[in-house]
Amino acid sequence: MAISKKILKYLEDKKYKFNIIDHKTTFTAWDKAQTEKVDPKTVAKALVMRTDKDYLLALISGNKNLDKQKLLKVINIQRKKQGLKNSKKINFAKEIWMKKNLLGKVGATPPFAGLLKMEIFVDSLLLKNKKIYVGSGEYTQSFLINISEYIKKEEIIKGSFSKKK
Repeated sequence: MAISKKILKYLEDKKYKFNIIDHKTTFTAWDKAQTEKVDPKTVAKALVMRTDKDYLLALISGNKNLDKQKLLKVINIQRKKQGLKNSKKINFAKEIWMKKNLLGKVGATPPFAGLLKMEIFVDSLLLKNKKIYVGSGEYTQSFLINISEYIKKEEIIKGSFSKKK
């Protein structure tokens, strides 16, 4: 299928410089890295999370796993800055909620704050790359974007919350 016009319009309105990368059907960041023969640390894994009341997106490198407790600490530091109560629980969002509320296919979430209407937390290790592959909403296409441009155009919250696989 084709990438959603809404996603493409968002990127064009924000004046992103991006490449659309066509590839075989992949469902994970690791598979995408293997298919494209690129370093897994340059492929962003977008994880939709749910805290006590909020949904958010955590972005980590494809060669790492999420440390939920570290992410919760980063979230609570952010909540404190915003004058909000700490979150006590964190878990992955349910697939049913994602299908109803997010653009694109589950597992191919495009990590753009303006589209998602949720906070985006980016792991510091992912920020060390010059370019990253991110979800386009489709299993057969990805976007290749500059990380510096992404940081400038999206309101991201940086933190350290990944761990070795």
